[in-house]
Amino acid sequence: MKKRVLIITYYWPPSGGSGVQRWLKFAKYLPEFAWEPVIFTPENPDFDIQDPSLEKEISPDLKVIKFPIWEPYGVLGKLRGKKKSHPARILEQKEMSLLEKAAVWIRANFMVPDPRVFWVKPSVKFLLDLVKSGQFDAIITTGPPHSIHLIGKALKEKTGIYWVADFRDPWSEWEFLDTLPMTSSVRKKHQRLEQEVLEKADRVMTISSTFQRDLSKIGNRKIDLITNGFDPDDIPEGFQAKKRSAEEFHIVYTGVIDSIRNPIPFLEALKAEFEKSSNNILLTFVGKVSEQVRDFVAKDTWLSKAVDFPGYVTHQEVFGFYAKADLLLLILTDTKNAQGNIPGKLFEYMSTGVPVLALGDPNGDSAQILKESGAGQVLSHGDGDQIRAVLRKWVNEEAINQPSDQISQFSRKAICEHLAQILDADSIS
Repeated sequence: MKKRVLIITYYWPPSGGSGVQRWLKFAKYLPEFAWEPVIFTPENPDFDIQDPSLEKEISPDLKVIKFPIWEPYGVLGKLRGKKKSHPARILEQKEMSLLEKAAVWIRANFMVPDPRVFWVKPSVKFLLDLVKSGQFDAIITTGPPHSIHLIGKALKEKTGIYWVADFRDPWSEWEFLDTLPMTSSVRKKHQRLEQEVLEKADRVMTISSTFQRDLSKIGNRKIDLITNGFDPDDIPEGFQAKKRSAEEFHIVYTGVIDSIRNPIPFLEALKAEFEKSSNNILLTFVGKVSEQVRDFVAKDTWLSKAVDFPGYVTHQEVFGFYAKADLLLLILTDTKNAQGNIPGKLFEYMSTGVPVLALGDPNGDSAQILKESGAGQVLSHGDGDQIRAVLRKWVNEEAINQPSDQISQFSRKAICEHLAQILDADSIS
């Protein structure tokens, strides 16, 4: 008989992005390891990116409990006369009004750990009887938003249920918090809440070796490593990496370009290397791209012709762009958390067989994975000369080394087996 695990997550289809795919895929494969997942997620969340096509991946046998959430963004939007009013988006603006500055300050100091904190008490009240009645053998919370962990903490304290906390990003040391005008007392509150979660969760897991080491140091406890991965089922039947052509060298980036993922050094190196050459270069950014980057490209005659912005597409449509790529570009963060930055997109890139060039920490966790798999390499953001040299080599070579079969260890099913072992570890009855 299968055991039941309640997965509490803010991100769920129609939300897009790697955060939702992590638990969408775990929910898909857990039944193969004798665990029946049940999802608890907001009924009316304010998603930044949506991909309705992901709803097709939800099994009809999967139980999804949706519970109303109140978020403060709607109030701010009405005051600004704009729909999109997340403080994270406002922070990307070159200038902020007094109202916007006030909104960011309020978010930083009165919504701890984040604006979804208003969902915690109602969710605990709703779930308490279900947990007490023995419907679940374990619960999992995943953050950010880290307020989701406070739901797990409360249910653990009130019922004693087995609880696994999943950190997809750091908490008190998260680089995003450094962008907020936060008082020292609020920073200490983040640290205190994080400590309570680390102390009371039965198991804690995270996505990279660096985050694993850092959380272990903060909590003085064992942290499990459960990386993201790729799902072979996502690869369309008959998909094949593009054969090299002398007519054009096509570089493809998929995902978000925002304030902490800066492609401008790459754009500068690309222009410096190929503006006066005979090579026909095309760089395509698939996904949401910041206005700063779009403006940078628009102001340059050569880049305007070489760079394309098709916008956000569904996860299924992304593979059409992979099939046209000679090289896949990945922009990692250039911040204090950069060493542990392993985006879910990395594993999907690797699964295509197209070589990967990433800008980030050459000694970071992503660089180690790419090196060991032979799928590509990571260069420093600011090393224009090396970026140019690598591009020159890859554009002029007829063939580039293909990744090894080590990539199979990052399949979603293989990783889910490890998760099931964590759930089984304490012989839950």
